[in-house]
Amino acid sequence: ELTELTIAEARKKLDKKDISAKELTSTFLARMKAQRDLNCYITETEEHALAQADAADKAIAQNNIKSMTGIPVGIKDLFCTKHIPTTAGSHILDGFVPEYESTVTKNLFSHGAIMLGKLNLDEFAMGSANETSYYGPVVNPWRSKISPDKKLVAGGSSGGSSAAVAASLCMAATGTDTGGSIRQPAAFTGIVGLKPTYGRCSRLGIVAFASSLDQAGPMTKTVEDAAIMLGAMAGHDALDSTSANRKVPDFTTSLKDGVKGLKIGIPKEYFSDDLSKDIVTAWTKAKEHYQKLGAEIVDISLPHTKYALPTYYIIAPAEASSNLARYDGVKYGLRVKGENIYDMYMNTRGEGFGEEVKRRIMVGTYVLSAGYYDAYYRRAQKVRTLIRTDFENAFQNVDVILTPATPSAAFEIGQAQDDPTQAYLNDIYTVPVNLAGLPALSLPMMLNTEGLPLSVQLIGRAFDEETLLRAAHSLEQEAGFQERPLL
Repeated sequence: ELTELTIAEARKKLDKKDISAKELTSTFLARMKAQRDLNCYITETEEHALAQADAADKAIAQNNIKSMTGIPVGIKDLFCTKHIPTTAGSHILDGFVPEYESTVTKNLFSHGAIMLGKLNLDEFAMGSANETSYYGPVVNPWRSKISPDKKLVAGGSSGGSSAAVAASLCMAATGTDTGGSIRQPAAFTGIVGLKPTYGRCSRLGIVAFASSLDQAGPMTKTVEDAAIMLGAMAGHDALDSTSANRKVPDFTTSLKDGVKGLKIGIPKEYFSDDLSKDIVTAWTKAKEHYQKLGAEIVDISLPHTKYALPTYYIIAPAEASSNLARYDGVKYGLRVKGENIYDMYMNTRGEGFGEEVKRRIMVGTYVLSAGYYDAYYRRAQKVRTLIRTDFENAFQNVDVILTPATPSAAFEIGQAQDDPTQAYLNDIYTVPVNLAGLPALSLPMMLNTEGLPLSVQLIGRAFDEETLLRAAHSLEQEAGFQERPLL
């Protein structure tokens, strides 16, 4: 089945001309139509994709082949795409069609990638279940064996991306990760999700949520595919002041070097009462695999971990309230009329934003207000520094850190909607990485008793994605997770 191919496998077939880019793209477009009930795509771009496929086939015929030439991917609808609607999953961006391309998508297209469409997400990337989207929740393609009728969440905010990759509605997808929005949905759907180091991929043209935390990354079926796709996405961007001026290495070269002699850190603070027994089993299995492969397991401490979630939920909403002030009905998107300009502002923002976005804007405005800035925002930034220092100290003794990716497997749609704090707890293991700006990857390990995927998280040193990917590739090969949802 063509849709089951990895990027690496498709690359070989395309280069040998066993298949054409058009044939591959058409197969995915047909599958997308057949699986629309999963609600993965907000906008399907069939004509655009077929035109790109024709261009890819010409490039292959002329031997002008790049890493992503002819590979059909989905783009999270947070990336601006020239002349194609970009919604950020929000009503307030109704009718917004960008006149420019985000740097990440431009990089992908310059490496020959084909865009199948724009993928669903939590509104403005705010959510952990892809239930806050104006376009409705994404449905996880996996089903519980115990209660197969229940529809499960695909995780968030990149739930459309994770479900589309898991259901083979694209070969890979872009995601963004502010507090776990690539790794947590990847964990819920049994795929690989890589959040690169902050600054590795340009943020230009990505609809901003929290500017000091947001980072784009690949969501793929394998670690090798993540390495290939990151190489195409990354790179310095002179137009983005947060983009790191670093050479992009070939992330695939050291994948097969093994982990003999590597030190794998296990933070004691990540053992919590909230952890399901299944997650502990997956985590223990990963440790045992590493020992068998010749890595050394080292117990470490990250003492400020318990403050990560409250710190994140001060900093992220503060930056969001500032970033989202631009949506006022004046320049673009939705406009709801009023008697005067203030009415128009209030009506537009009142109708345009969903509940979760309003909640975070309110929290963010409060913590930035005159009387509370020092008590909340400034203090949170100080704690953030302590969290980063914890990781720096740990990485003096270890090469990679191994933790759970999520506290549980995917849950039922609607289960966490009544209690926002319960939803926020889904990010307990992913948030510290964003506060420290480090690269991290979520990797599927096994199925639980319900037949749902469980994943672990690997965390690397800043700008050392090579070691992170190498450690992940070895674990992936040893764990041998091959399961796919039955559709």
